This record gives sequence, C-alpha cells and structure tokens, in this order.
Amino acid sequence: MTHPTTPVPYRVLARRRETADTVTLDLAPATAPLRPFRPGQYAMLYAFGTGEIPLSVSGSTGDTLGHTVRAVGKVSEALCRAKVGDWIGARGPYGTAWQTPPAGSDVLIVSGGIGLAPLRPLIEEVLGRVDGFGTVSVLAGYRNPGEQLFLEEVPSWRSRADVLATVDHPEPGWRGATGLVTALLDEADFRPDHCAAYLCGPEVMMRATARELIRRGVPAERIRVSLERNMRCATGWCGHCQLGPVLVCRDGPVLGWDHADGLLSTPER
Repeated sequence: MTHPTTPVPYRVLARRRETADTVTLDLAPATAPLRPFRPGQYAMLYAFGTGEIPLSVSGSTGDTLGHTVRAVGKVSEALCRAKVGDWIGARGPYGTAWQTPPAGSDVLIVSGGIGLAPLRPLIEEVLGRVDGFGTVSVLAGYRNPGEQLFLEEVPSWRSRADVLATVDHPEPGWRGATGLVTALLDEADFRPDHCAAYLCGPEVMMRATARELIRRGVPAERIRVSLERNMRCATGWCGHCQLGPVLVCRDGPVLGWDHADGLLSTPER
C-alpha cells in the first residue's frame, strides 16, 4: 500500500491555457489511480525536482484528474510549464467536499479570480443532475477581463444557469459589469430561505459575500466556503495550516460559514 505522503505518477494528458498565467492540466495515472475525488477536495501535486503544493480539483472524468494552476510561485510555475507527456506526482484525495444542494433548492455559486476552478466540478454536478434544482446562478469576479476562466464552457453553463461576471478594471470592449462581485447579488434570482450558497476566492471577498447573504436572510449553515491556508502535509501532521481549533488541510478546506466566520477573524500569515 502506498504511504499517504508518497506521490504516485501521473502523466500530463492535455494542457489548455486559460489566461496569460493560468493553465488547466488533465492528468492520467501511470499505475493504479488515486481514489475518486469529490468536488471541493484537493490533491498535493508534485513538480519533480521543485516541490509540491495543494490544488483543488477543477474537474475529473473517470481516472483523469483536472487541475487549474496559476503561476504564482516556483512550484506552480513549474506545473504551468508542464507539457503533454510530462510526469507529475499526485497524492490524495484530501479534505472536505462541497455538499450537494438539496433537490429543489436555489443554488448560488460565487467566485473571485481563480476561485472559480474549485467550484467548476460543483457547477457541472449541479447542471447535470436529473432531479434538478430551482434557480442556478454563477457569479464570477475578476481583476480584469483577461483573467476570466473556462470561457469555452460558459456558453454551455448559460444554457442552464444565469452566469454573470464583473471586473475591477474594465478594458476597451468590456460590456459586462464593473465593481465588486457582491453587487451582482442584486441581479441573481434566489430565495434566501431556499438557497444553498458556495463561495471560493480571496478571504475578503468570501467574508463580504457571506455577510451580505446573511443580511438577505440566507442561513449561515447553508453558506459554504473554501479556505486556503499554508497547507504543507495535507495529513494534519505538521500543523502549519492550523486556524484556531481547525487544521485546514484535514478539517477543510470546505467549511460552513457558521464555523468559518469566527476562524476568518484570524489574519492570514
């Protein structure tokens, strides 16, 4: 049996550039695959000779894993440079998952920046459910239009959901909204007392969105957020990701806002 801290080899099956500094990698196992991932869970991806980082799955089909990576450090830069046929180490799945909304409830998904990537499997799950939900709204905020993700998939999402985007800094030709993603809540169609909300992005964005949803009547326990802290081991052994009584790598990253609100009063380090 493979030790939980030992990565197994995956080969880059496909590589798609999303933005100037972000790519999506589809990874296929070279040997026995990792156990199936649920939307919201993450893997530790290892760039050989450089190191490893935690990355939530942005998609999975059969044994193939999808991860969307933004080049912001040595390991993520190495992963972004990976070409089709290259080897990457992977271990997991780790952490908690998004909870599937109750049938018939309205679904509200709010992202900031690359936070749309961990939400993508949830969007696909919700839009593919035959029993269906009420309204489905996807609200995405970006710094500028060039940072938008999954543009090839958005038309398909729009056929089954309301998809709205806003940017902080518009560019010539931008016809969407400008400003904070919380402003899009006025355009979203959802019943606060029958809503399941899912938030992923910068902590300041999640905090502001969650508190605005509560002000509108959405119960805190029906708002779920994905935390991102200094996760190194993914097993709860090293303690680097401790946030109050919570080890984010083990007890998160997905938590209900009724638990996360107090935790996020602790500044990031």
